[in-house]
Amino acid sequence: MKEDKLQKHMIFGCAMLLALFVGLMLFVTSIVQANPAPDSAAGSATFRPKCAICHGPDGSGSEVGKSMNVTDLRSPAVQKLPDAELTQVISNGKGGMPSFKSSLSEDQIHSLVVHIRSLHQKK
Repeated sequence: MKEDKLQKHMIFGCAMLLALFVGLMLFVTSIVQANPAPDSAAGSATFRPKCAICHGPDGSGSEVGKSMNVTDLRSPAVQKLPDAELTQVISNGKGGMPSFKSSLSEDQIHSLVVHIRSLHQKK
């Protein structure tokens, strides 16, 4: 009898710990999603002077960029590209886009990729 009661208490305790753990994980996940990473702010700060002249402040293309047929960075075609490919395009350039590997650090380029990923939400 005592063993059954002890077993029920152990199961109840484990269930409570599991519920607490899941609740904390959901809470932390919601905080992370609500607060953009510092890379977003750094990427935005780099994007304005280096990219917005052609891609526009929201990634859709400035008047200059549209006249050169730049790609809308918010488009599904850009958003589905792997991070490595976006990094390569920023670093080495593509078409009429210049290379930025000599003027931006790896961290800045990574921050730009994070910023480009955030642009899809602004469409």
